[in-house]
Amino acid sequence: MKLIFRYVRPYLKRMSLGLTIKFLGTIMDLFLPYILAHIIDEIVPLKDMTLVIRWGLLMLLCSFLAILGNVIANRMAAWVARETTRRLRHDLFRKISYLSNRQIDGFTVPSLISRMTTDTYNIHRMVGMMQRIGIRAPILVIGGVAVTLTLDPVLALVLTCMLPVILFIVFVVSRRSIPLFDHLQKSVDTMVRVVRENASGVRVIKALSRTEGEKQRFEGVNRQVMQDENRANMVMAFSKPAMNLTLNLGLVLVVLVGAHRVNSGLSGPGVITAFLTYFTIILNAMMSITRVLTMWSKALASAERVETVLSAPDELTPQPIPETREDAHIVFDKVNFSYNGRENNLEAIDFSLARGESLGIIGPTGAGKSTLAGLLMRFYDVQQGAVRVAGKDVRAYDLKALRDKFGVVFQNDILFKKSIGENIRIGRQLDMTRLEQAAKDAQAAFFIEETGGMEASLEARGVNLSGGQKQRLLIARALAGRPEILILDDSSSALDYQTDARLRQTIHRDYGDTTTIIIAQRVSSVKNCDKILVLEEGRMSGFGTHDQLMQTCDLYREISRLQMGEGAEA
Repeated sequence: MKLIFRYVRPYLKRMSLGLTIKFLGTIMDLFLPYILAHIIDEIVPLKDMTLVIRWGLLMLLCSFLAILGNVIANRMAAWVARETTRRLRHDLFRKISYLSNRQIDGFTVPSLISRMTTDTYNIHRMVGMMQRIGIRAPILVIGGVAVTLTLDPVLALVLTCMLPVILFIVFVVSRRSIPLFDHLQKSVDTMVRVVRENASGVRVIKALSRTEGEKQRFEGVNRQVMQDENRANMVMAFSKPAMNLTLNLGLVLVVLVGAHRVNSGLSGPGVITAFLTYFTIILNAMMSITRVLTMWSKALASAERVETVLSAPDELTPQPIPETREDAHIVFDKVNFSYNGRENNLEAIDFSLARGESLGIIGPTGAGKSTLAGLLMRFYDVQQGAVRVAGKDVRAYDLKALRDKFGVVFQNDILFKKSIGENIRIGRQLDMTRLEQAAKDAQAAFFIEETGGMEASLEARGVNLSGGQKQRLLIARALAGRPEILILDDSSSALDYQTDARLRQTIHRDYGDTTTIIIAQRVSSVKNCDKILVLEEGRMSGFGTHDQLMQTCDLYREISRLQMGEGAEA
């Protein structure tokens, strides 16, 4: 609730004006039955048609003011709800963008997508509904009871006896429904994850004839969402018939007591007619409150989920760690790291690189090669040891200042639905000459020209390009900013050997001041690097030049023999 109020607060003046207009419009609605009772009991017996017309025109005026007030207030409510949600989504997106990888792993990407879409939409609906129905319905209930007290206190007492029962129903239902809706949103997270996996892996699913299996998997999570939604809605559904029963019993009592009072001359037919109208108004208002209660329960559950993300601590803020005096550009100083906090994924990693040197990292799948790059760019923080760039611990850097030093291509990196030039520029202030030079260095200039030049459009994720073309565009993106440190994480796997060799030669020749880290599966991609790091199960199996490792590292020698033939040792 605090989250919602925090984002609504800037619009309190506009809301107050809208609610004032809504209040006045609702009061006009409440006047109508009262005027009708006055016409039936006081004006009609006088048999003066002029008075009847005058009072009828007054009813028309009240109706017009009620409609006009509600329309204006509803438009203002819609504006406040829209702006509130826009700001909330903006802040949520910004927060997600700065979460550490550990936090993103904890929340999961499907859950963050669900919070950004479904949960903020629930809040949007609640903010709008509270200004429209959430204000109007209580005014109708309270105002209706107040007016009936002036008409006939005895009949009003019958009506007010029903209200405590209704409030008890509302309390019980809301207390049970909020946890159920929270559980429902978690089921929706799971469904989003399954849909996302299927959409991303549709080619693999079709190629392996797994369509039926994935349909069954989706059916399972879809059924779970349905069951959770039914469970929550069953609780909410109890409120409507319970309120209907309570109010209709009250209506029966009003009719019985009213008939007796009319026969006794204690009340008039106009009063009974007005009472029945007010009872109908109150009944409809209570039904509206039930709908608001349902939306309120959903929105509170959603607000808690959104608040959990927004209140997540900033784990990657600069830390006061003193600099060291050292000549090395990059240093891994006895680094231990664990994703789960129980067993190390990297252990005792200790090496250094001078400025302009190149490092090749090779090893079996899952050895921790990409994790090293993540630690260097501070996607995660080490548990023990330190990672330093230019003598300064990466944890002491401002995050933007640190990452501005890097040009990077990750495994399964992404291209956006923009032009080729914009995909290489990616928001940086780079002129066309720099983009073209980066494309040339990445061996991408020829196919870019064939595709239509820098202005040619790409489909989402670059599906209209081959694997090798995508990798060359991603490498051009990394080179375009002339980075201080270049990381190529398995970025040449789709390139032929000749293109890969030309790319490495160009980087060595034209980016001599750039410290380069090449993560690869091929020995041919790293053998000419100044240093090669061999990883096995998160530990350093070897570190040195190609020739040194061929003499000292069994794992490297075996990989080289398998990839380059029996004569690799020579």
